[in-house]
Amino acid sequence: QVQLVESGGGLVQPGGSLRLSCAASGSIFSTSMAWYRQAPGKERELVAGISSYGGVRNYSDSVKGRFTISRDNAKNTVYLQMNSLKPEDTAVYYCNTLAATWRWGQGTQVTVSS
Repeated sequence: QVQLVESGGGLVQPGGSLRLSCAASGSIFSTSMAWYRQAPGKERELVAGISSYGGVRNYSDSVKGRFTISRDNAKNTVYLQMNSLKPEDTAVYYCNTLAATWRWGQGTQVTVSS
């Protein structure tokens, strides 16, 4: 079973940026990956997805134009660059396969507040 470890979260002011990383213990090669987030009292939602070779990327409407998902298959790592952060982006961020088939990691907390 592949283990996922998310990192890079923190406290940032509105308008700021963060870069999240997700390191997988096994190969992510040929697997579409995604970032999800869960805000307090809300369901976990899909934020961004990326195809196995990175050629196709999709974003939720709420983050489109502000977030960028990328991957490094050689490092088994997926990234999420988050710019122009808003208070409503506050959540715990997780990565997983696009179909959410692997065990969830602990996530990384992102708090956007002045």
